[in-house]
Amino acid sequence: MGGRSALTRNQAQRARRLGGAVADQLTRRGARRMRALQAAPGGRLRWREVAAPPAPPPDGAIVHPIAASTCDMDCPLALGATLFALPLHLGHECVAEVLSVGERVTAVRPGDRVVVPFQISCGGCEACRAGRTGSCTAVPPVSMYGFGLLGGHWGGAFSDELAVPYADAMLVPLPDGIDPVEAASVADNVCDAYRHVAPHLPALLERDPDAQVLILGAVSRRMLFSASLPLYTGLVARALGARNIRLADARPAVRAHAQRLGLDAQHPRELRRRPPAPLVVDCSVSGLALALSRTAPDGVCTSAGSLHRSARIPLLAMYARNVTLHVGRAHVRALMPEVLALMSEGRLAPGSLPAVVAPLDAAPSVLSEHFRGGGVKAILTA
Repeated sequence: MGGRSALTRNQAQRARRLGGAVADQLTRRGARRMRALQAAPGGRLRWREVAAPPAPPPDGAIVHPIAASTCDMDCPLALGATLFALPLHLGHECVAEVLSVGERVTAVRPGDRVVVPFQISCGGCEACRAGRTGSCTAVPPVSMYGFGLLGGHWGGAFSDELAVPYADAMLVPLPDGIDPVEAASVADNVCDAYRHVAPHLPALLERDPDAQVLILGAVSRRMLFSASLPLYTGLVARALGARNIRLADARPAVRAHAQRLGLDAQHPRELRRRPPAPLVVDCSVSGLALALSRTAPDGVCTSAGSLHRSARIPLLAMYARNVTLHVGRAHVRALMPEVLALMSEGRLAPGSLPAVVAPLDAAPSVLSEHFRGGGVKAILTA
């Protein structure tokens, strides 16, 4: 259903994009080559030699990922447990070094270190000008790195080079003093955490400085998604002034990580013995009904969504309690400057999450162990 939904919108635009991507690889078989990490059926990860990107167009750039991070979705994606067809080139969170730019690019130059948002956006359409960069109309819907066919075949961040079609609009210079390893997930997961909290928390704390933020992670220990999003959400909430932050997760290791970060950690089954919260962030994939049931009257439940076609929600109870539910994707490029500012000020430290840091050359073995071992984050450096 998800695949059909993505492919039936803007069919002509999507067909042109996919046709162009395939034709480019076919016509450039004798061109300069590079490595790209491929996730194949059966959970296999392997390097593949592919055509390197051609010289950038007037508005584009070619970048070299120097710190590429796993996203929470990469684990089920690589193991074939999502709607995204395999094989595909994996990876969509990275800090990169600019190698070359097109003639009309003015905001970055070769040698600059930049954060590359995982979504493709032109910066000039009505959606982009309004800050809705995840819904750019210049490219097919849900165009993004690291998701293969349904993402539009833009390539993956676990590679030697990445083509950026709109350099001035997309690339954000890495502030001085910030380690590329710490900033890699700003390209997706950290900004995703920020958008769940930042629009709601300031007004909530103004009314009650001790207002509670509840973050719901996995409701089952068999969750395939990694746990960085709920942990990042706790860090962002604290950076924005929250003092009462609870993270509920069925995985003992995640609760231990949360406690080390100074968060109040508990099992989801304990939630019914605690008062509801005015702000609930649902990162559970399958626990939306529980998240809504623990949202206080006139409160907000914001959900990271899921790959399921439908979900059961307590609609009558929501109506009676005046609960607001928001489900959607983050507009990452619009949020990146705010998140990087929090990091520059020392208020937000994404690097405090447990992470495996390894050379990009070791990607197949390191990521395979990471995905099968239930790690929180893996970052590959070049």
